[in-house]
Amino acid sequence: MKRSFLVAATLALGVAGWIMSGQFGGSEVQPSQSVVGASSTPSMFEVQVRTVVARERTKEIVLFASTEADRAVQVRAETAGRVTTLGAAKGDRVKRGDIIVRFAVEDREARLAEAEANLAHYTLAYDATRKLSEQEFRSRVQLAEARSRLEAANAVLAAIRNDIEHTVVRAPFNGIIEDLPVEIGDYLGIGESVGRIVDFDPVLIVAEVSEREVGLVKKGSPARARLVTGQEVAGTVRYVSRVGTVPTRTFRVEVAADNPALTIGEGLTAELWLTTGRVRAHRVSPAVLTLSEDGVLGIKIVGPADRIVFHPVDIVADTPDGVWLAGLPERVDVVTVGHEFVRAGQIVKPRFEEISPPGAGSDGDGTVRSPEGSGAAS
Repeated sequence: MKRSFLVAATLALGVAGWIMSGQFGGSEVQPSQSVVGASSTPSMFEVQVRTVVARERTKEIVLFASTEADRAVQVRAETAGRVTTLGAAKGDRVKRGDIIVRFAVEDREARLAEAEANLAHYTLAYDATRKLSEQEFRSRVQLAEARSRLEAANAVLAAIRNDIEHTVVRAPFNGIIEDLPVEIGDYLGIGESVGRIVDFDPVLIVAEVSEREVGLVKKGSPARARLVTGQEVAGTVRYVSRVGTVPTRTFRVEVAADNPALTIGEGLTAELWLTTGRVRAHRVSPAVLTLSEDGVLGIKIVGPADRIVFHPVDIVADTPDGVWLAGLPERVDVVTVGHEFVRAGQIVKPRFEEISPPGAGSDGDGTVRSPEGSGAAS
């Protein structure tokens, strides 16, 4: 019994020793490999690094927007009458004062002549009564009655002249006739619609800004937009609402942009960039962005003693040439290749990008080419 126990124990110890030796079929454990290339120290990763220096950059808010007309008005008839002339057609561009519709004058000219004759009669009657009153041949009451008749005749004449003037409907401002629902021969009453005129110069680019960012947007600050058509326009913030939309907690912002050729209509979607100030920022490739274990956006840089440091960042702008980041030291060594395989606090072997030609100093975007092993401090 004791002998069987000893044999089993001996075999178990032999198997355990064989497993711990790491020898499986005579293969050997290969030394660890770095991300970029082989390192002299097997436990040290080699990463590619670029030194980037901060530059002053405009800070912007990017919003989804749409275009609107600066103003629009429904032109209505101010007198009743039959349409005899259309001075413009739907879609025409008109200037202030241009004739849109003309009504028939009908008996208005006859009533005008009658009113003018009555005014002349009551003017003479008032003058005669006034002279007689000065000689005390007419009482002050009779003089007041004559003056009242004269003023009534003046009012009737002014009313008929005003009515005749309203038989011609004119454009109240420069714009485009968006709707013209009348035809020659139509009879319109007072207050009925003649047409709709829309003013597109300037054109408004309208967006909703969040409650967190509304305080950064100032009236009169510059802005730019890219329309869905690809057209880019510049403008200024004309209006910032101080009353938020309850369901979304957002605030309306209006940007006015010149549109003299009226090439921009209403209802186009656009991307809107609102300038909120200037900040020191670094331009990097979006590929270097990463998330911390807590889900914070940032980048990994090589700090003192070649130790990886995670730096949170704020995206200032996203351009075709790269993203601009704020919140970093003035000069940083950004890990451009291998950042996915290293963690904060890990010591690495940095391999800096190629050296700039003598006297170059920078590649124009704030990036400085550093020689290998220079180890710029963060």
